[in-house]
Amino acid sequence: MGDLYIFSCICLLGLFLFQGNATLLEDKQALLDFINNIRHSRPLNWNSTSPVCNNWTGLTCNADGSRIIAVRLPGIGLTGPIPANTISRLSGLQILSLRSNSISGHFPADFSNLRNLSFLYLQYNNFSGPLPIDFSVWKNLTIVNLSNNRFNGSIPSSMSNLTHLEAFNLANNSLSGEIPDLNLPSLQQINLSNNNLSGSVPQSLLRFPSSAFGGNNISFGSTSNQTSPYVNPHSGPYLTPKKSGRLGETALLGIIIAACILGIVAFASLMIVCCSRRKSEDVYSGKLQKGEMSPEKVVSRSQDANNRLFFFEGCNYTFDLEDLLRASAEVLGKGTFGISYKAVLEDATTVVVKRLKEVGAGKRDFEQQMEVVGSIRHPNVVELKAYYYSKDERLMVYDYYSQGSVSSMLHGKRGEDRTPLDWDARMKIAIGAARGIARIHMENGGKFVHGNIKSSNIFVNSQQYGCVSDIGLSTIMSTLAPPISRAAGYRAPEVTDTRKAMQPSDVYSFGVFLLELLTRKSPIHATGGDEVVHLVRWVHSVVREEWTAEVFDIELMRVPNIEEEMVEMLQIAMTCVVRMPEQRPKMPELVKMIEDVRRIDSQNRSPTGNRSEISTPPITVIGRESQVSE
Repeated sequence: MGDLYIFSCICLLGLFLFQGNATLLEDKQALLDFINNIRHSRPLNWNSTSPVCNNWTGLTCNADGSRIIAVRLPGIGLTGPIPANTISRLSGLQILSLRSNSISGHFPADFSNLRNLSFLYLQYNNFSGPLPIDFSVWKNLTIVNLSNNRFNGSIPSSMSNLTHLEAFNLANNSLSGEIPDLNLPSLQQINLSNNNLSGSVPQSLLRFPSSAFGGNNISFGSTSNQTSPYVNPHSGPYLTPKKSGRLGETALLGIIIAACILGIVAFASLMIVCCSRRKSEDVYSGKLQKGEMSPEKVVSRSQDANNRLFFFEGCNYTFDLEDLLRASAEVLGKGTFGISYKAVLEDATTVVVKRLKEVGAGKRDFEQQMEVVGSIRHPNVVELKAYYYSKDERLMVYDYYSQGSVSSMLHGKRGEDRTPLDWDARMKIAIGAARGIARIHMENGGKFVHGNIKSSNIFVNSQQYGCVSDIGLSTIMSTLAPPISRAAGYRAPEVTDTRKAMQPSDVYSFGVFLLELLTRKSPIHATGGDEVVHLVRWVHSVVREEWTAEVFDIELMRVPNIEEEMVEMLQIAMTCVVRMPEQRPKMPELVKMIEDVRRIDSQNRSPTGNRSEISTPPITVIGRESQVSE
């Protein structure tokens, strides 16, 4: 009897697992039918041979992996109507986000099958026609956003049955008729602005701000059943019934005092706003936005492609501009051409967003340059994932490198907590960076220029080799770095004169970067006496006096048997920073030179040693002092 019981349990468990797998396969096929029957400009990694859960972009499964419960595909270029009998087959679906696409047609009638739907985001599309008559089929709806479409007709009174509804947005459509009495106790946010609604705001909705109903031909009810026409909140107050009679002296005095207090408060508020705007880049607010970057202002300008993130082919990110602007963020650094932020989105995706400043190029030139940069695929080049262009903002989106830049590795942490970069690590960084720059120089018929090579623009990839970022911005920006900034220390002499970066000037900057790796000194740094020291000039003076060992980072000098490699790398760096551009090597030559250094036998190195044991040969390949930049 016991064996029979165990056998029955095993059979039931097997049946349960089979049914779970069968249901997931049905969900998978429904999504394949959807994506294969609707146009989309961004490719997805959905295919019949790969597993769905934890693999397909934009999808979330339940805990046991038996059902798909969330589909998030914002801003992937979906165009045309939603194919019938596709998404509607996902009966376990709880979250559906198809916002910021170009989906057209009526609201899908078969969505009534999605009885478990709790969150529905269809804003910024081209939906048209009436809204569903019976919203009560979605009893679990919590958030509904259908704004910025072309829906017409009236607002269904059946929405009053959605007892779990917390937020509801129908702004910027063509809805008409009166607003139904939506007596929903859980409702916290509502936006019905910019439609063709008429009548008065129901008593149950008077608790919401007037801006939620702006841009309609509606009036506001009062407890005495008197109404007053809607006045735009930006143009003046609401009209109220007047009472006859003169004001008493006490009332008049109170009004005068109140007016004075309001004036003082308004002036103080204005001063605070002005000061906060001035400090907004220094004191970061925790959002990837200043006042002019708010999602409401940027995203609502237009729903066409000009105000959307442009993703490059092969990018599997599933977020849009609205997600990006809402992300929590922190400043990573202020560079020559803008500020970089680490942005963490709601789904925990982490990216780097570079917010450009003083872009001199117009829209067409900017987009053409981004197309070239975004097409570069190389293990030693940081891949541009997406960009955004509008009149007021230009953004670039990259993967996030958790180890930080080489600049932070060299100069960031000080003291006992710092993890030193050993010689092998520095060599791999140098080799990778050289390969990356050589690849960049191959673009545009072998004439492409990076224009801003420095240690803060070089990262470390998963194989611990250098990886170059911030490509090609110098040609679209209107200014160069200030003369005494750290970035200016990487600048070739001819760039200072002509204000134009060329491939030989990239070589010069790379040479300065190599010196930085060898010395762990910044290209421009101050001494104890506030004297400004230029790294190239300082290295040349030390080498000229044949004190070569004094050049190298003391962390490297503690390791014996690497002096020959260090000297060779110093020689290579010095050939890069000669004053005459035509005397500098090409990047492919530099790659080979550095790789040859790395082939020196390194089997007998020990992790310890002291500086007195090292005998460093003098630099002999550096010729006349006049060859080296000052």
